[in-house]
Amino acid sequence: MKKSVFTIIILLSLVLSGKHSYALCVSVSDANLRAGPGTKYDPPTWQVFKYMPFKKVSKKGNWYKVKDVDNDTHWIYSKLITSKYKCAVVKSDKANIRTGPGTKFDKSALSPALKYDSFKVIKNQKKWVKIIDEFGDTGWIFKKLLWIQ
Repeated sequence: MKKSVFTIIILLSLVLSGKHSYALCVSVSDANLRAGPGTKYDPPTWQVFKYMPFKKVSKKGNWYKVKDVDNDTHWIYSKLITSKYKCAVVKSDKANIRTGPGTKFDKSALSPALKYDSFKVIKNQKKWVKIIDEFGDTGWIFKKLLWIQ
């Protein structure tokens, strides 16, 4: 009994503190990441495209401090991101995109996806992820080749 009460207290304190990280996705066609919370931090540290996933680290005003697939930190303006859906980015040098969930399916016309290509996650099926790109094209990628947030 004591253990379950302690667990609930810890979880509740994490939620209420706002210090926990959660997933964010770029929701616009392109976005600049910065070294600090504001446009005065120029030039941008990285320009990313729609559906790039991040983990929220903290917030300052209208800016979020985020971690990327490489565990690097950046700042992004809050109106450029969403937590309404999951996103994925290719973490390997390249990943084949298939027409179905498995290697028995043909490679799609999108294949291969290159490192840092980003997608919206549509669904998971065992070891495969159905994705959609910013142009509306869909396919399947082996889950271990993606960083999903």
